Amino acid sequence: MEVIIIEKPWGKEELLEKNEKYMFKRLTMYKGHACSLQYHEVKIETVYLLSGSLKVYIGDKKDKLDEIIMKPNDSMTLFPFKIHRMEALKDSIYLEASTPELEDVVRLQDRYKRV
Repeated sequence: MEVIIIEKPWGKEELLEKNEKYMFKRLTMYKGHACSLQYHEVKIETVYLLSGSLKVYIGDKKDKLDEIIMKPNDSMTLFPFKIHRMEALKDSIYLEASTPELEDVVRLQDRYKRV
């Protein structure tokens, strides 16, 4: 599969593999930026931080989230309906392996005004 680069307001996603069983991405998030506060209805994803530092907001209610600081070589798995957001404390590169539901994103908040 040819690598598909998806530009994001916070950095970029590189879709390295997508098939009927799994999806594998390399993400770059720039310092001070964050993805949407979101959850997935079906998708399960595991995140592995290669470089940089990420603050992960995570929980079951959007107004009561825990904060976890990820350092290189840290990983976490996000299950359906777990609310989360990654914010880059430094320029960061991380890998994401997940089930293949690319469009399964429910955005609760977004600094970049995406729906």
